[in-house]
Amino acid sequence: MKTILFSEVRLGLVIVLAGLAADLSPAYAADTPKPGDLPPWVAPARAARKANPLAVSPALIAAGKQLFTIACEPCHGATGRGDGPAAASLERHPGNLTDPKLWEQTDGALFWKIGEGRSPMPVFQETFNEEQRWQIVIYVRTLAPKQIPNNAKP
Repeated sequence: MKTILFSEVRLGLVIVLAGLAADLSPAYAADTPKPGDLPPWVAPARAARKANPLAVSPALIAAGKQLFTIACEPCHGATGRGDGPAAASLERHPGNLTDPKLWEQTDGALFWKIGEGRSPMPVFQETFNEEQRWQIVIYVRTLAPKQIPNNAKP
């Protein structure tokens, strides 16, 4: 049985969330694809419909933040803007997890992407158990404000 080092977990999560966020970056969502861009990363409908079994709580937000800090912060930065110190070394710029468009994706879609990965983001379903992946989803949701419809009254 292979022992997973803390540094391997951290690097792996960095890469996972970089791939997840690439789907959210403004350049990635542009109408005209840029050389090297991947097609939009869409979770299968069955996965996207999966509901988060964990109720949001301060303790779960803190647990998700701890995982994010260890593994995601190097690329996404402390606030999730994609400006972490390791971001420049990635083949694709980490997306901005503070973008309100994050809310267009379901919890199930985010959970699936963290688990399945997409290069350079590795598969994390064996590194993090389901509860940990749901905790990351819960924390990432705190980084992006919900969009207020244009016709909504303040």
